Amino acid sequence: MALYSEKVMDHFRNPRNVGVIENADGVGEVGNPVCGDIMKIYLKINDEQVIEDVKFETFGCGSAIASSSMATELIKGKPVSEALQLTNKAVTEALDGLPAHKLHCSVLAEEAIQSAVKDYYDKSGVAVAE
Repeated sequence: MALYSEKVMDHFRNPRNVGVIENADGVGEVGNPVCGDIMKIYLKINDEQVIEDVKFETFGCGSAIASSSMATELIKGKPVSEALQLTNKAVTEALDGLPAHKLHCSVLAEEAIQSAVKDYYDKSGVAVAE
């Protein structure tokens, strides 16, 4: 059995939504000091609270890049409230699984999105229930 699914390999080799959004409405950056992965998510949000565009920059392994890519695909075009509901489990399932020792990459993707949304809420003056 292959260590990585075809979807993981596809998102690693052909990552979607790579880059920076200048003047982003929300930016989230998280890292894992144990493995060295760093993930940064940029959000462009319209007046209807829908994520019009999302980009990422990830420094890390193939699983981190694939998780970033898939996570951005899962929230693009969705309301901000829905993006906040994205879990690392959903990212992992959308990738058809990750090896157990790489699950932390999907957790980073979830945390980066939550951080970017929190940044957006902070900039917008929206109170967030913890």
